[in-house]
Amino acid sequence: MSQRELVVLGSASQTPTRHRNHNGYLLRFDAEGVLFDPGEGTQRQMILAGRSATEITRICVTHFHGDHSLGLAGTIQRLSLDNVPHPVRCYYPASGQVYFDRLRHATSFHERATLVTVPLQVDGPVDALLSVAALDHRIDCYGYRLAEPDGRRMLPDRLAHFGIRGPQVSQLQRDGVIEIDGRRVTVDEVSVFRPGQVFAFVMDTRMCPGALTLAQGADLLVAESTFLDADRELAHMYRHLTSREAGRLAAEAGARELVLTHFSQRYPYDEAERFREEAALEFKGEIHVAADLTTIPFPRRR
Repeated sequence: MSQRELVVLGSASQTPTRHRNHNGYLLRFDAEGVLFDPGEGTQRQMILAGRSATEITRICVTHFHGDHSLGLAGTIQRLSLDNVPHPVRCYYPASGQVYFDRLRHATSFHERATLVTVPLQVDGPVDALLSVAALDHRIDCYGYRLAEPDGRRMLPDRLAHFGIRGPQVSQLQRDGVIEIDGRRVTVDEVSVFRPGQVFAFVMDTRMCPGALTLAQGADLLVAESTFLDADRELAHMYRHLTSREAGRLAAEAGARELVLTHFSQRYPYDEAERFREEAALEFKGEIHVAADLTTIPFPRRR
């Protein structure tokens, strides 16, 4: 059975606190394990969350500020220490190549894992699952979107009506048409459209077209909300979103569920609900306030 969930490894911005580690998010999406923005301490947070380096199939870095990338060194070394058998693709802004190289070779170790580096320079699809878009931050920054291809859901009662069973179902899905007892049956007659699920990751940015492109129609949108609305001038100065702006982004994009994260250390941990309240002024869907070592399941299909 497929597993789709987001494991929050860290939810702090700039500096870790008693309650929040540096950024880190592990997306389980069927056979994919996508690690986003591994900040300092990510390796230990994965242990505490009961997750293994062998789950990681991709690493996506939005930009090379320390709270989003200092954990790369430990994570990359752990891939080799644990003899991860499959290649791990690493995505990051091409302009930060020197930082990626420094982190990858920060100390002496025996690199056994296979890393496939994918420096990013343009918006658009990277492969059949992943696409990227530039965000508006103080250095080059890319957000990520994972989109499952649209498909069709087969209807058992309609299949039974036409006497289609066993290998014939796979043949119909593959060819789009099958002949049963001299009758031509199309896949449209025995199925309904099933939109693919979408995950979007928007980190460290002001409101911009790239953020909206990534978030469009997302089933689960992770958006930074570094500041509360009272500090919106600071947010704009440092090119970040407020919680209310994160809610507006989700609403304008038609997202289904919103995860708020990347909280400034200036706000007490026990006041985290204020972020939800402000985002809810703009967005009426379900809002999650990220907390370290918690798991957020994907919403049910539309």
